[in-house]
Amino acid sequence: MQIRHERPSDHETIFDLTKAAFEPMSFSDGTEAQCVSRLREDGDLTISLVATEDDEVIGHIAFSPASIDGVSDGWFGLGPVSVWPSRQGEGIGGNLIRRGLDELRAINAKGCVLIGNPLLYQRFGFVSDGCLVYRDLPTEYVQWASFGKYKPSGILRFSNGLE
Repeated sequence: MQIRHERPSDHETIFDLTKAAFEPMSFSDGTEAQCVSRLREDGDLTISLVATEDDEVIGHIAFSPASIDGVSDGWFGLGPVSVWPSRQGEGIGGNLIRRGLDELRAINAKGCVLIGNPLLYQRFGFVSDGCLVYRDLPTEYVQWASFGKYKPSGILRFSNGLE
């Protein structure tokens, strides 16, 4: 498996992959694929990586700017992360997450935020301490990982493509 930045020729596959990956998820609102497209169109797709095998895209992850209490100062949202349903559970998503977080560190990001299952994301250094709030979601699903001494607190907003 190789991980690389997306290319224009990947866009349609990324859309189809994201749609297929989230379709069976009970928590999905069905807009994840459109969100990636909107982020790209708005110029907010800061990091977009694909996992490939034999030149076929098998996974994708997106990172875009996020703000806390209306201030955008080096925090990025993770998501969506997608893997073809037939390939889930093979570690593809985990490899994409690790590589993406490394790339955020390389651009001197303060940290990364996400909405997701705490049991899944703890192993990547994410915590949910109740200090970040997103809409009316239980705070345990609102998570962050800091790349320094930064500790976010306040109301989280993602790029317009994800809102």
